[in-house]
This record gives sequence, structure tokens and C-alpha cells, in this order.
Amino acid sequence: MQNAKAIRRPKNLNLLTIRLPINAVISIMHRMSGVILFLIQPILLLALMVSLSGSDGYIAITELMQHWALKLMLIALSWAFFHHFYAGLRHLAMDIHWMTSLHKARLSSRLVLCMVVVSVLIFSIVIW
Repeated sequence: MQNAKAIRRPKNLNLLTIRLPINAVISIMHRMSGVILFLIQPILLLALMVSLSGSDGYIAITELMQHWALKLMLIALSWAFFHHFYAGLRHLAMDIHWMTSLHKARLSSRLVLCMVVVSVLIFSIVIW
């Protein structure tokens, strides 16, 4: 039996050189988008409250949403929403043992990315 200290395993501490499979990237991005959506929720609820407070509040919010910087922020939030939605559907499908083989999991990951890009582009065209 070998001594545990005698075994030299390679160590890679540089996280930028690790190449993750697309399945892992989609899963990590799903978690990141969930955190983003959770953290932005108070601001969105505040905007909803102001817009529902009366016609002056609604006009103020609609004028504010015409600014290009806010439109870019909405597009970024739409990425988080669409990615979280489509990746969540993918995770639910995997929970019922659908698309669990490696080839099908990679295909579904690429499909999620394509659907997110198409959805964000359509959303961007609609709000701009």
C-alpha cells in the first residue's frame, strides 16, 4: 500500500485554464441568472409600485424607460430571465430522465443557448 504523501497528483489552481463542458457552463449560468433576477426584484417591484400609484407615476416610469442605458439594462435582464427560464426547463426535463445521455445533454445545452439568443434579439427589437 502506498503512502498518501508519496502520491503526487497534478494540481491546477488557475481557474482560467480549466475548460468546462457546455453542460457545466449552462448550469453555472442558470444559477447566476437566478441570483441576478433575485437581486433585481426589489427595484422592479418599486418601479411597478410607482407605475401603479397613478397616471403621473406611470408617465414618469415610461419616460424613464425611454433612456438608452435603461433599455440596455432591460436587455441584460431579459438575458437573465430567458436563460433562467430555458435552462430551468432543461433541468426539469433532466429530472424526469429525458435527454440524460451525454450527447443529448450537450444538444439541449446548445439549444438553450440558441433559444436565449433568439429570445433576447426579439425582445431587443421590440423595446428599441
